[in-house]
Amino acid sequence: MASAISRFKVMTLSEAAAERAREIMTESDKQGAMLRVGVRNGGCAGMSYTMDWTREIGAHDELIEDKGVRIVIDPKAVLFLLGTEMDFETTKLSSGFVFRNPNQTSACGCGESVAIEPARPEALQASR
Repeated sequence: MASAISRFKVMTLSEAAAERAREIMTESDKQGAMLRVGVRNGGCAGMSYTMDWTREIGAHDELIEDKGVRIVIDPKAVLFLLGTEMDFETTKLSSGFVFRNPNQTSACGCGESVAIEPARPEALQASR
């Protein structure tokens, strides 16, 4: 079980993303849940972002809190997400969470798959 909130923020939320996450938690059975964020292999560009709700924190998970939302990050995703801002956008055709990730090197045309390089160790120092 993670013992404390991380000393540094692997990622942050925009006001819009935090507001939408809080709305989802308030309007559903997600009250008290945390947002779990990670990455997985797959898709045409190599990786994709994952999001889910959880009430559990694994032994090696990173736990951060930003704008009133608790975020659990899979330890395998930390270096891929370092410095990322999660936003929530609404356009004429869609709405959803988007990731502004300085480690992302490309994305496929469908918008579901990305190529991400692990952050360099010095990025960890800069995020403290």
